[in-house]
Amino acid sequence: MNNDVNILLVEDNPADAELTIRALKKYNLANNLVWVKDGEEALDFLFGRGEYTNYARSHIPKLILLDLRLPKLDGLEVLKAMRANETTRMIPVVVMTSSTEDSDMVASYELGVNSFVSKPVEFDDFAKTVADLGFYWLVINKVCPVS
Repeated sequence: MNNDVNILLVEDNPADAELTIRALKKYNLANNLVWVKDGEEALDFLFGRGEYTNYARSHIPKLILLDLRLPKLDGLEVLKAMRANETTRMIPVVVMTSSTEDSDMVASYELGVNSFVSKPVEFDDFAKTVADLGFYWLVINKVCPVS
């Protein structure tokens, strides 16, 4: 794997993951994207555990696109663990979910999410939303330098 991970996509639904990746590729924003399929694998990647034990810590992503409804550990548990860790607490996280529950949004913001986005149902709207998110977080936004 390349040392520069731009996006960690945490998504268990292969169709949503494929749409996300295609939308980002269309605008050349999917270079160095890593896709993991559950919350446990996301934390393994971020903390260098399991199959990622020998993975260099310099692979911290510039952006995490996080689904909430995940197997093993849900997105809120992932977010809580990330924000409690010195190495990962400043990584921008965008929750992308099909949930329309206000309680999910409130819980996400209470745990320090940077943005909460409901996944559009229509393909074109979904693709545009993902591309806009990628462009903003990877090109326009200035990430806080972490010590």
